[in-house]
Amino acid sequence: MGNAESPEPRPASIPRWLVLLLGPVVWLVGVPAVHAGIPWALSHFGPQYGWADGGPAGWNLPGYVPVAVGAVLLAWIMVFGFSQYRDLPERVPVDWSPAILMTGGPYAISRHPMYIGELALWLGWAILYGSIPVLIGFAALGAVVALLAPQEERALEAKFGDVYRQYKARVPRWLGVARRDRVPAEPGGAPDPAAHGDSGHS
Repeated sequence: MGNAESPEPRPASIPRWLVLLLGPVVWLVGVPAVHAGIPWALSHFGPQYGWADGGPAGWNLPGYVPVAVGAVLLAWIMVFGFSQYRDLPERVPVDWSPAILMTGGPYAISRHPMYIGELALWLGWAILYGSIPVLIGFAALGAVVALLAPQEERALEAKFGDVYRQYKARVPRWLGVARRDRVPAEPGGAPDPAAHGDSGHS
């Protein structure tokens, strides 16, 4: 007698309600700890150029601009993400695979708005603190992001297929205005009207 094939194990997952419970903790505690706490700590591992008597010089102050832009962008991502909670499956995988495809809100101007926000924060802190270690951290984060973004896009394309390819065709990887005229149409067919909307999911 042949052995029956065992079903493929399902990826580890958590219930949707737990995602909604943990999400604010990650966003309001984890993100500031990583993208504000770590730059602050790194700034103490070297001179803070421009600083005197515990305060920044005038040329340090423009660092507040990218910090504010990054903070607002990440807050927008958080609010928009929670607005899509109804589209999450009852159980959400914890293997970092995408649960839903978001194409509206901040995702309508960049395929990776979270990376843009994080990089803006690190650049702002580097200027504000006048810190070489923080600037090195910004460069390291940029290198990691440049490697991760294409990998994530391949995973999204494998899961969402044409819907993601249409989204990818009209929204830049980093930042810019969506190009609706770049949405590819099926040969001999009309363009998919859904590809021209800013829906938050597939």
